[in-house]
Amino acid sequence: MARSKKAENGHTARSQSPTAPSSPDKPTGPLSIIIAPEDREVIKVNNANVTELKNACDDAVKRYLSRPELFNQIHLHTDVRLGLGWASVFVAAGTAFYGYKVEFEKSKPVVWAGLIVYMFLTVVQSLYAYLIEGDIVYVGKRKTFSRRIVSERITLYSRTTPAKKMSPPSYNLSISYVRSASSGKSLLAKGKTQRVEGYNAFFDEEGNMDQERFEKWVGELVEEAMEGKQS
Repeated sequence: MARSKKAENGHTARSQSPTAPSSPDKPTGPLSIIIAPEDREVIKVNNANVTELKNACDDAVKRYLSRPELFNQIHLHTDVRLGLGWASVFVAAGTAFYGYKVEFEKSKPVVWAGLIVYMFLTVVQSLYAYLIEGDIVYVGKRKTFSRRIVSERITLYSRTTPAKKMSPPSYNLSISYVRSASSGKSLLAKGKTQRVEGYNAFFDEEGNMDQERFEKWVGELVEEAMEGKQS
């Protein structure tokens, strides 16, 4: 009797034991991160302003995916635009100062050169934002170490789908994800996902954002891309 009871207890212990850990190469997904309500700040926008709605969603994406357990945000596009912007400001200020200090006729060649350089930098900044950065709202990377070094890169694109007669304006989010090892020589996963949801699904009538619902929506889309799905 004792023997069978011992065996039964052993069986029970085995059945209640935690499941085996996942593969060490499988990265942590955003849905596994628990965020306490007190860690969130209240976000309230003007429901009538589509730009505010999109900016609030974009900022929420950045905060959510840039948590310590997830990705490190890459600020390359922002740095390039800021660099070009500051360069144009310095050129304009330097040109104005030179024109103020030097006689008008003598300063004209330098002032004209400064004006041309300023216009050139402004055009390059606009073209960069439109052609290269485009709809990119977030770029992140992560490296994990287990049996080998696994690198991940994720890019999110967002835009607003205008309102139609039967549907409100919507948040359109696309994700591109790549996971590789051996310095990119071994491709482990590659996914592209896209989803559209009306802004009214994430904001109430007073403009308060349901961050938990939005993060769950984004997290599901990210994890689908991490699994290599195409949608």
